[in-house]
Amino acid sequence: MLKSYSYTQLSEADIQRLTTRNNDESNQVQDAVESIISRVRQDGDEALIQLAAQFDKVELPKLFLDKDEIEALALDIPRDQQRALEIAFQNIHRFHSTQLKRERTVETMPGVKCWREVRPIQRVGLYIPGGSAVLPSTLLMLGVPARIAGCKEIVVCSPPQKDGKINGYVAYCLHLLKIERIYLVGGAQAVAAMAFGTSTIPKVDKIFGPGNQYVTKAKSLIQGITNVSIDMPAGPSEVLVIADETASPAFVAADLLAQAEHGPDSQAVLVTTDVTFVDAVNSELKNQVDVLPRAEIARQAIANSYAVVATDLQEAMQFSNDYAPEHLILAVDNWEPLSRRIINAGSVFLGHLTPESAGDYASGTNHTLPTSGYARSYSGVSVDSFVKKITFQHISEEGLQQIGTTVEILAELEGLHAHKNAVTIRK
Repeated sequence: MLKSYSYTQLSEADIQRLTTRNNDESNQVQDAVESIISRVRQDGDEALIQLAAQFDKVELPKLFLDKDEIEALALDIPRDQQRALEIAFQNIHRFHSTQLKRERTVETMPGVKCWREVRPIQRVGLYIPGGSAVLPSTLLMLGVPARIAGCKEIVVCSPPQKDGKINGYVAYCLHLLKIERIYLVGGAQAVAAMAFGTSTIPKVDKIFGPGNQYVTKAKSLIQGITNVSIDMPAGPSEVLVIADETASPAFVAADLLAQAEHGPDSQAVLVTTDVTFVDAVNSELKNQVDVLPRAEIARQAIANSYAVVATDLQEAMQFSNDYAPEHLILAVDNWEPLSRRIINAGSVFLGHLTPESAGDYASGTNHTLPTSGYARSYSGVSVDSFVKKITFQHISEEGLQQIGTTVEILAELEGLHAHKNAVTIRK
């Protein structure tokens, strides 16, 4: 069950230790990922087929499924499950469609006009995890904003199942997104394939998608050795719940387990103002975990998790901002003043009736979020993630007279006389 710490007794070093996760101090993960990247870069498709046999335990006759195979799998799932995916698709589309806005032109001086225009990233790569749990919802979270942005080509990679295919839920999401091919590649090798390109898999401009420590490490390494960018470091899932005396132990335990069942390296943190509340939540965790199909995974994650007892909600919020959680739940009655204290978080869930699961699937917000403290500097995926914003300017004859002398003076003081002359020659 959850280990418990008193916030007032924690030193700065203790807080640093508690808020640091998924370290690779021995470089074991990095060494393994570097080896995979090297193999894919050198041997391409052949390496991918070998790695599928090694990690996915499947012999692949080819590395992709096309439209007909996708459609056959998609139509094989029950109608109620199709409808649930459709509702999720619609809500995600509705929320993200408001994010693509045209900016106005600004006349900074008479005759000097500046503005920005949006252009989609041409070719994007979406990684859809499929290890211990297949996540069709992630395909919607990435595919919908990519479609809204207008990306010309969407390359999707996901690990193959034992039969060398994908499940029908992922297939139905491909159908909704009008994506007609999926590549049967998982893990760090999928990231490498999209970054360098192979005979089968196109090279992309930007890679999106969460994954385990190996996928996250691959994304960070690829960004350093290629001109391919990434959405963010998005590794093992995590949640931090702030709860006071108004919270339900059963609800909080359910929210903690919802993250814990993702994987043994996930983390679920409780920060509460009531020391007895930790005991109540631990009791609920014990009762609820036993009936979960993924109980053993959840138990491992809970063993890697903890509770912090704060003096008040202000202290609780201070710890949360230090932790910078991927998901933050405010399980309190009076959440509005507390929400204004949030500085670092990926996505926030307010009140007792707002489970994080709603955001994972169907409320509309994106669930591809920064983990491991990266919420201090990264936002979650949005339409903005799939576009570039290019600046434009136009200067008229009047504008050149207005701004010319200023540019000449600044160029001269920096010793860049060709810069100065580019203005002077036009006057």
